[in-house]
Amino acid sequence: MRLRDHLDLAEAQLSAGPHADRARRDSETLLLHLTGKDRAWLIAHRDDDFGGCTAVHYAGLVDRRAKGEPIQYITGECEFYGLPFRVTPDVLIPRPETEHLVEKVGEFAPRFRAPRILDVGTGSGCIAISIAHDWGDADITAVDISDRALEIARGNAKRIGFAEHIRFLQGDLLAPVAGKRFEIIVSNPPYVPNTDRALIAVEVREYEPAVALFAGADSVDGLDIYRRLIPAAFDALVPGGFIALEIGFTQADSVRALLSARGFTAIETTPDLQGIPRVLTAQRP
Repeated sequence: MRLRDHLDLAEAQLSAGPHADRARRDSETLLLHLTGKDRAWLIAHRDDDFGGCTAVHYAGLVDRRAKGEPIQYITGECEFYGLPFRVTPDVLIPRPETEHLVEKVGEFAPRFRAPRILDVGTGSGCIAISIAHDWGDADITAVDISDRALEIARGNAKRIGFAEHIRFLQGDLLAPVAGKRFEIIVSNPPYVPNTDRALIAVEVREYEPAVALFAGADSVDGLDIYRRLIPAAFDALVPGGFIALEIGFTQADSVRALLSARGFTAIETTPDLQGIPRVLTAQRP
């Protein structure tokens, strides 16, 4: 069979799934990942014979995708903020909307000399490493409760070239940095209510780490982590310091109220590209 025939079969198989609109793109992405080639090669070699173990392996990758496994986990790669990150089922797949957090930190960082920045719940390290990419003079600490996530994050920092710029620590929220002070605290915490588990996409619910998605086994509003994180962050920030939080759909007013109740001021909302409130920022007086 020709290469184009295998691609057509893969597209047909993936078109029967929940992501039919990207079936062709996914089939090509998997093939390019497997072969290590680029799209120019693919165009030039569509009529080449394609068989043997490579074809069998390709069919296996397509089967995984057809069952709902995220393509980022199959390829082990995800781009974020223009940087290449390794991802596994031990870490949340970085989303484009999370880049707004990095951008907001970029607005605050110039106000401080060598700002101390804390990334709470670093996962793959995408936020901390992207900040390091933009702000080489920053003193960055990244915390996660999962040792396996931290292993991925450290590996990404080394691969991308910022291993010496970030301190990685294991623990719950700000516990590993007790007594330390920061100019900026940033976090994309778990904010999906456990009661919404059945409502989220299967490929998210079944494949991405629950500890990075759900706010807690008994969570009904998704605010459990914010209720603990916001007071701890207020105490850890220097006067004039900033917090930047990613939030879930419909949570803007509730998280704003939590920030205000703890004493934060200058609370602002940043929408994502779809106009959904996605990031809340605030300042400690």
